[in-house]
Amino acid sequence: MTDHAIYMQEALGLAAQALFLSNPNPRVGCVLVDAQGRVIGRGFTQQAGGPHAEVMALRDAAAQGHSTEGATAYVTLEPCAHHGRTGPCCDALIAAGVQQVVGAMTDPNPLVAGQGFARLRAAGVAVQVGPGATEAHELNIGFFHRMQRGLPWVRLKAAASLDGATALGNGLSQWITSPAARDDGHHWRARACAVLTGIGTVLADDPQLNVRAVATPRQPQVVVVDSRLRIPLDAKVLRAASACIIYTSSTNQPKIEALQALGTTVIQLPNTQGQVDLAAMVRDLAQRQINELHVEAGAILNGALLAQGLVDELLLYLAPQLLGLGCRGIAALGPLEQLSQGVALQLHDVAQVGPDLRVLARCVRG
Repeated sequence: MTDHAIYMQEALGLAAQALFLSNPNPRVGCVLVDAQGRVIGRGFTQQAGGPHAEVMALRDAAAQGHSTEGATAYVTLEPCAHHGRTGPCCDALIAAGVQQVVGAMTDPNPLVAGQGFARLRAAGVAVQVGPGATEAHELNIGFFHRMQRGLPWVRLKAAASLDGATALGNGLSQWITSPAARDDGHHWRARACAVLTGIGTVLADDPQLNVRAVATPRQPQVVVVDSRLRIPLDAKVLRAASACIIYTSSTNQPKIEALQALGTTVIQLPNTQGQVDLAAMVRDLAQRQINELHVEAGAILNGALLAQGLVDELLLYLAPQLLGLGCRGIAALGPLEQLSQGVALQLHDVAQVGPDLRVLARCVRG
């Protein structure tokens, strides 16, 4: 492994520490290395509005009494070149006397999009792009998807038996998978900007949909699809740490006002069938800076999202158990007449979590 690769791997490890922290900003890590090859500063992006990775690394170097003159900065994403809630990171690196920047990827944000690297080169800083690109993209798959396609990365999570049952015919589902799998699922909730469910799940289970099994500085937004506004005013999701968003096709103004009085955002997005326009909902969530949308819903909403091509990835926990006929499935997609009508998937990762399998599969676009 080259020196560039070694230092970039450390920067990627730092970026991973921002996984639960930096939304909606990308997860970025930065390592500063002096001319002798010593790491003199480390940093990762803080909460939105806080310092970016490069500034944190520069502060770390200063706190240790290190000069950054002539140093090389390894960053997992192009340093920003615009004024947002913080100043341009490329200017901070130039002012610090950094001699070289090794970046994993160009920032897809139109406000940056190569301008950070261009400004560094114009100031005489050597720039190399490419090491660690695959890993950097995976860490920020939702951010890239939103910037490039105007949509969040939609990840549908389900827990099922090996033959695809998510619950018995009588609705009993607790617990098909192990505590280890459920805790692992909370890691995926924590990295998401929002958790989406349907009114059927709310009425049946009254879930909290928050992160409890892992430490996190922020809770994801809770989003509910509720065409007829059947949600009870005492539902747990309405007491979430971040105000709940409900998408509906209802015109029930008294219920809308009652929900708004609780701090809930109610958005009317009807389609021609009187249901919620799911495609418009997903686009609206992107405009609300949702990078990763984590779906934990029932078979009907899961099936509708899959049928409309709105799901990018499935996160499946499969228990080593068979539950047979008469059970509820992951998604209501059928009945189909041809095998080609099914949702084509490509396995991305398979791992054992406790006694269960965790399968990450990505939808194949035609």
